[in-house]
Amino acid sequence: MKLTAWAVERDGERGRNVHLLVTVEAESDAPRAPVAMNLVLDRSASMRGAPLAAAVEAAQLLVERAGPKDYLGLMAFDGVPEQLVPLRLMDAEARTELSESLSALQAGEGTALHEAVDSGAAAVRRLFIPGARPKMLMLTDGEPSVGPRSLADFRTLGGKVAESGITLHALGLGRHYLPEILEALTAPAGTGFTHVDDAEGLPVAAAALVAELFGEVGTDARVFVKPMGFTELLCRHRYTARVEGDALSVGLGSLSHAFARRALFTGRLELADWSLGVTTTWTENGDTRRVAVPVQRVLPDSPEGRFIRAVGAELDLVAAESAAWKSLVRRNPIAAEQSLKVAQEALRELVRLAVEEVPAKRHVERLTDLKLAVERRAGELPALMVRRARAADAHTGLSIIQPAIPIRKAGN
Repeated sequence: MKLTAWAVERDGERGRNVHLLVTVEAESDAPRAPVAMNLVLDRSASMRGAPLAAAVEAAQLLVERAGPKDYLGLMAFDGVPEQLVPLRLMDAEARTELSESLSALQAGEGTALHEAVDSGAAAVRRLFIPGARPKMLMLTDGEPSVGPRSLADFRTLGGKVAESGITLHALGLGRHYLPEILEALTAPAGTGFTHVDDAEGLPVAAAALVAELFGEVGTDARVFVKPMGFTELLCRHRYTARVEGDALSVGLGSLSHAFARRALFTGRLELADWSLGVTTTWTENGDTRRVAVPVQRVLPDSPEGRFIRAVGAELDLVAAESAAWKSLVRRNPIAAEQSLKVAQEALRELVRLAVEEVPAKRHVERLTDLKLAVERRAGELPALMVRRARAADAHTGLSIIQPAIPIRKAGN
């Protein structure tokens, strides 16, 4: 693993602060772990036609990428979930069966989202693969219409799935799914969810997930930070955190070749003489590794210091953007305008810092759409933009940073 810990001291609103950025990245040549995953696909009426065909095409990418040590299964759901193919070792026969089952999917009626996740997780728990972290990949385009529908029910279910050791990934398609539900289901596992505007974008989104899922090297990664000389210490990323002894413990989830994990901490100083002890742990090939990471103190205007500041600015940006959309949904334009100003200032900070690894351009189009909505020049509240912003917030908050998307040019 590549492990770094950079700390920069700066003035804050309530005194001197220290910002600590811990990065954990798998080596490119590290052997990947076997995959054990249940595909959970929505086949409700709204998926009929192009959406279902695109979902099948995206799922076929997973089947093609699966190796002889991987296990895949297929559950489809409309008003009732059905495990069409149990989790099986991907030999030639199983690969053919899964591919044919995907191609034969037909749309039904209703959306039993809660039961599908619960049943899909139960199917995964029945199988133990040494060295593999059990997973689920869910795709849905609609709101739940059958069974539990409250956000509290899905928060409980997301926690239950994560506590059982299953990592849940989700793709939300179009303008009708509820991003709050997907966030509630995936946040406890440290994954976030991916938004896809339309059926044409599904293969691209699936390809990014394939790189993450089939590049996993370590699981259960965790960072322990022991502060000395601080009055408080906060993890800015929305990982699950807890106090363990005299350290703050933060769970990062799985580690893949394609995606480094970052955790940004902010602490308020009590003493001029301070220190931070950083330790990381993860499970690799069935063994638990524990490594102390030396903390390098850097200057605010050094390349490392600018990187830390850029990560913080991006977190500020997506949080303010999400808050602005929430305010618009609640018909509170004044609060939305205030949040937009915060997001725009964070974007300007990203532009000033010009850090290649945290590009400002991936946020420009979304903030332009938000500005139009706040100024009431967007016609109607664009549901796609709300969901896109919530997905960006969830991914950035959990440091799952996708490659920058080219800015759409006017007229395209």
